[in-house]
Amino acid sequence: MKRSISLLLVLFLLLVWSELAAQDRAKNVILFLGDAGGIPTLNAASIYGYSKPHQLFVQKMPHIGLSETSSVSQWVTDSAAGMTAIVTGHKTHNGVISQSDAAVRRLKDGAPLKTILEYAEERGLSTGVVSNSSAASATPAACYAHVNDRRKEGEIFAQILEPRFGDGIDFVLGAGHQRILEEMRKLGLDPEVAIKGKGYTFAKSLQAVPSDSRRVVVLFDSGNFDLGAATQRAIDVLSRNPKGFFLMVESDLHTDNIVQGLERAVAFDRIIQQTAQRMKSDTLILFTADHSYDLRIHAGKKNEPLLSAPEKATATNDQDSIRFANVRRDDDHTGEEVIVAAQGPGAERVRGFLANTEVFHIMMSAVGWK
Repeated sequence: MKRSISLLLVLFLLLVWSELAAQDRAKNVILFLGDAGGIPTLNAASIYGYSKPHQLFVQKMPHIGLSETSSVSQWVTDSAAGMTAIVTGHKTHNGVISQSDAAVRRLKDGAPLKTILEYAEERGLSTGVVSNSSAASATPAACYAHVNDRRKEGEIFAQILEPRFGDGIDFVLGAGHQRILEEMRKLGLDPEVAIKGKGYTFAKSLQAVPSDSRRVVVLFDSGNFDLGAATQRAIDVLSRNPKGFFLMVESDLHTDNIVQGLERAVAFDRIIQQTAQRMKSDTLILFTADHSYDLRIHAGKKNEPLLSAPEKATATNDQDSIRFANVRRDDDHTGEEVIVAAQGPGAERVRGFLANTEVFHIMMSAVGWK
């Protein structure tokens, strides 16, 4: 009798433990990627937008670590190698997208590296990428494509139509409409016929997408669209899958144009906060950057604007270096650590100093995948 009671107790405890373990896993993962959104840019954006440091939502998320950003061969990465590390857990060479370090840019392929998006596809989750850069540029491309040169935008986007895992990415939204279609035509493809033939709704605006669409490709002419509305629409579409979803959202935070970069950083932070407030506790939300950028606050008084009105009206993206009264900028990526900020299941692993490849393992662990 005692043995039977003990056995029942063990079974009960195992059941409780398995239920708790399942509750601790993420159903959804949303990765927010600030391209060039390093600590100097975040600090300047907080002061520019709110006249105080540490006012951004990402600076207040419950779990924060620091990620080094080098590529396999250089201290300063580009977006191709930086994002490859984040979504595959492997470092590669600059210019290479989700291929191993055996790749030689433009000359030789490396082995394809399976991405977190492809793992999600393999397991039946819905997947998506949203970006105010080209939908075939390095950051979104690293999620779904494998090429030895980030400039091969036609070949990159064509890989959406030939998925390696599952039925392919479900929601694609970004800029680059004209260039992507031109590059696909050079490969002998009729882009609109090919995209629609794979079951996608193909549009140039969110308004043109039917509300019941489940597979969507939206290509804008430029990155000047409502990224917040696009993000929420992506969540609307992807969250219909009861198994969950993976979504990557990128904002280009390069401060070659200082004002645009800082304003985008403030706006992106609000999108992240809005999304965090919308999603339930079953969603891991991560923010990080693929690399940092050489923007520095070198002077300035508190309670005064970071940039003067004439400075804000000055074009800066056509100059390699510029020095304002309080801010200086050199048009280069830099190699210092960037923040990783997180909340939700699995976020507790974000702490201390991390390799950029560890972000991939944090996401995989959060959903219980090896």
